[in-house]
Amino acid sequence: MLSGVTVVDFSRYLPGPICTLRLADMGAEIIKVEAYPTGHLGRQSGPFTVDGRVSDLLTNRNKHSVAIDLRTAEGRELAFDLAVRADVVVESFRPGVMEHLGLDYDSLIAVKPDLIYCSLTGYGQSGVMHQLGGHDLNYQAVSGFLSLTRDSDGKPVISEIPIADYVGGLYAAEQICAALVQRSVKRQGAYLDIASCDLLASWMDMHSILAEWGKRTSADYCLSDLISYNIYETADSRYVALAALEDKFWQNFCRAIGRMDLETIPDRSMSRHPEIYEELKALFLTRTQAEWNELGMEVDCCLTVVEELDSWSEGLFITTRPFVSSTMSKSPLPYGADTHRILRKKLGCTDRQLAHYENLQIIPKER
Repeated sequence: MLSGVTVVDFSRYLPGPICTLRLADMGAEIIKVEAYPTGHLGRQSGPFTVDGRVSDLLTNRNKHSVAIDLRTAEGRELAFDLAVRADVVVESFRPGVMEHLGLDYDSLIAVKPDLIYCSLTGYGQSGVMHQLGGHDLNYQAVSGFLSLTRDSDGKPVISEIPIADYVGGLYAAEQICAALVQRSVKRQGAYLDIASCDLLASWMDMHSILAEWGKRTSADYCLSDLISYNIYETADSRYVALAALEDKFWQNFCRAIGRMDLETIPDRSMSRHPEIYEELKALFLTRTQAEWNELGMEVDCCLTVVEELDSWSEGLFITTRPFVSSTMSKSPLPYGADTHRILRKKLGCTDRQLAHYENLQIIPKER
């Protein structure tokens, strides 16, 4: 869908690389500009794997790696020339860093007016917090999102999935696609200020309205208190998720387990029906996860397995979805491997020029 679109990616950590990963999966050419000689931060931190670091495996398939030392004037000039030949630029530095490098939006559109430029941060380009450092946990906390994920003692729970980073990256990709459509119609570029906190905060609207009405603490509006929307342990010490919110799904489930007497209970909260909750807990312990999964596949009642890390990639959904299974097998890009090829192709650099940059240690040697 995005074949022919070139993206120069200066981003680091997860949100920016997730954004350009989605664009790459849609066919865009991604030129990832990495710091020379260290590489992007994902190559320097985090757990190792057989083929590289986890963040590389996660975010860098279908991309070209160009290593340039942006601390030098010549390196910044190379990066600038790449950027003004692109359709899209993505960066995730703190506000002001790209201006210091001479790679900011205003500098680039002076040469390429229809450029789409996306700045992707946690707190955005304005506001009292815009210069603060932060990570996914901070963005969940500040947005209010973290207050809705609590354990049985009421303490906010840290998610193992960096939700803010993912949603920021996905939203940035969405906005870039919209900007590309606008450019095709109006022949104009765009500056996109994307903040992960903005996204999570926007998701809080419904919950804040319920809180204002005084209904957020009511069992009728608290999902974690529902018998029909819960996680249950199975006979083999694994888990299944029951999400029978609507009456039709709950009725189908009750009929499947032979408990038609539960179909019409006035509300399905644990706090008001603790005895029924205990009965269901005991019932789920009578069958294995596989047996409950078989029922969930046969009966339309929103009952699924909770896939575990040791086997999720072999689960029924993953193995039967072509996109997911195909992208999982892709290898990450080698650091700086495309530097010489891209500089030749995009900027017309000669072997003599490239050798000069090598000698100045602005780019790596050709592999």
